[in-house]
Amino acid sequence: MLKLSHALGLMIHPKLEWAKIRQEANEIPSILFGYVFILALIGPLAGYYGTTTSGWQIGGREAVKLTADSAMTIAVLYYVVIVSGVVGLGLMVRWMCKTYGGNTSLNRCIALSAYVSTPIFLVGIVELYPVLWVNLLIGLLALAHTVYLLYSGVPILMDISEDKGFLMSSALLALGMVALVSMLAVTALMWGFGFEPNFTN
Repeated sequence: MLKLSHALGLMIHPKLEWAKIRQEANEIPSILFGYVFILALIGPLAGYYGTTTSGWQIGGREAVKLTADSAMTIAVLYYVVIVSGVVGLGLMVRWMCKTYGGNTSLNRCIALSAYVSTPIFLVGIVELYPVLWVNLLIGLLALAHTVYLLYSGVPILMDISEDKGFLMSSALLALGMVALVSMLAVTALMWGFGFEPNFTN
């Protein structure tokens, strides 16, 4: 069953939407196939189109475009990283729940991870026209809303107090930052080993 209606609710009235999500069964296949696999396509597809048609533009310089093959490789890897990140965060949530006394249901943990990621999924649309400063600004706003969803959703979905929810959310945020920095380091290493993108002439 598609759960895409939650995306709008989480952007407009998050706490009410978290309460609705809490009442659902939230089976993992339903979350992945009905939400994550669909919304995770936005960024890779928009990025593919943007980098092969309009290209990246930094300041007043001429736009830089990727070849179709290079853009496709990056789009596929981008998609795999997004989906893996959602599942990985869900597993981290479950591990953290044991420390903070929350609900350790894997279904509930994956649900939290998937729905917290909503702004990150949706912001991928700006890659249709990849201008660095625009993407950075909108990306920061999406990241801020993601953090808000994390702090508001953990106590509701994990059945813990606001205080424990704050501590658990802070710990998850720190782990997420470490994962992001690690991903950037791996990307830089891959470029150094010959996996850099190919640009059109």
